[in-house]
Amino acid sequence: MGREEEEEGEEEEEGPVEVRVHSKPLTEEEAEQDMAMRAGQPEPSEEKAFLLDMFSLSPGDAALAADGLLGGKARGPGTGRMALASAGAAARGGKDAVDTLEDNWDDHEGYYKTLVGEVIGDRYLVLGSIGRGVFSTVLRCQDQRALQEGGEAGKKAPSVVAVKVIRNNDVMRKAAQRELELLRVIAAADPENKKHCVRLLAHLEHRQHVVMVFESLEMNLRETLRKFGKHVGLNISAVRTYAKQLLFALRHIEKLGIVHADIKPDNILVSEGFGQLKLCDFGSAFREDAPDNAPTPYLVSRFYRAPEVILGFEYGRGVDLWSVGCCLYELFTGRVTLPGSSNNEMLRLIMELKGALPQKLVRRHRLAYEQLKLEPMFESDGRFRQIEQDPVSKKVLLRLVHVPLQPTRDLTGLLLKAKAASDDKALVLRLADLLEKIFSVDATKRISVRDALHHPFFSSVETRIANKK
Repeated sequence: MGREEEEEGEEEEEGPVEVRVHSKPLTEEEAEQDMAMRAGQPEPSEEKAFLLDMFSLSPGDAALAADGLLGGKARGPGTGRMALASAGAAARGGKDAVDTLEDNWDDHEGYYKTLVGEVIGDRYLVLGSIGRGVFSTVLRCQDQRALQEGGEAGKKAPSVVAVKVIRNNDVMRKAAQRELELLRVIAAADPENKKHCVRLLAHLEHRQHVVMVFESLEMNLRETLRKFGKHVGLNISAVRTYAKQLLFALRHIEKLGIVHADIKPDNILVSEGFGQLKLCDFGSAFREDAPDNAPTPYLVSRFYRAPEVILGFEYGRGVDLWSVGCCLYELFTGRVTLPGSSNNEMLRLIMELKGALPQKLVRRHRLAYEQLKLEPMFESDGRFRQIEQDPVSKKVLLRLVHVPLQPTRDLTGLLLKAKAASDDKALVLRLADLLEKIFSVDATKRISVRDALHHPFFSSVETRIANKK
């Protein structure tokens, strides 16, 4: 049996995953720092287009989106949109009033103004709003056809679905068509639904909005972390299970030449029993060989943004693996890996973790930023242009800094500090080694997804015991 065949046999069936929290308490100072950091998470306005928390169920995720994005008002029986329109028209005695309301389904930004109780596409009954992002609104709906078919068959059908309603404008419509194309390709290459990518069930047009219907899972990974490991993270066994499934998802889309380009805990859904996760929200995804892949330093949500993106280089599948590495660190420690408030601060934090950039990358960065007509973050002599804000005057300050060659933050030490008494220290050390390989600043030297899946972090318990003997 060849290695490829061996890999295909590695898929794991869904099973119980223990997600108990660590026993290590958080100090009051750490809690205050954590809350302050979380409160300051919204992206700056120029990066809003890359903030995609579409499947977040928690109102607390509003901190990760622009103000006022979550919404949806409840309506009682018989007060759906058409009932309201008809009643208003009848009161005024004219059809024009109905037409006026039908022309006003959208708000001024092109979002569909959903009402609980209305039916989309004569099939999907709106139960409530899941979340709202830059490109769309996501609704929790009941598939009435599936519910009816399940009842007739005497079975409990999975009738609750997630319905994504794209904003009504040409740019969003074009992006939605691209997303639909990629979702079809991803699903067609996974007929048994084992590759840990969210399933597109249907798509339709509703009042000039592109609508996508997805399977509904319990919650996203950020909510799972908040529920079971707030501030302290999940146990190492749960992180190992989730890591392997995420890498299976990456391997699947990598074989198809697709880059997700926005992996973060909000865009990873977890099943009801917490044993299976799925990658979702392919709104920013692209094909690696697409001719219009022009570099932008703002691709991917900031905390999960790879250094090649920040530096203005061309990028590919490696950006997804970097994002997964950030997610794994966050899952185990309960802390954001690189909580930078800007690309400049992100780069500073990366260098704290990995040391000074090689001079060849500095030179490439300066050339790339000149082509992008942006101010480079390094001087010609290699000094880092560190941008800070004066804590008193709030003025923006520029400091020219010689970055130390060696890291000033110890990744292994940080992981060991987050280790609970029940965590296997050997596994924690293996996770640290894997993350060191994932967090290669030079994307050409970053570990591949294939090799990551064969890292000792994922070796079986039996193999580890045999190795000890």
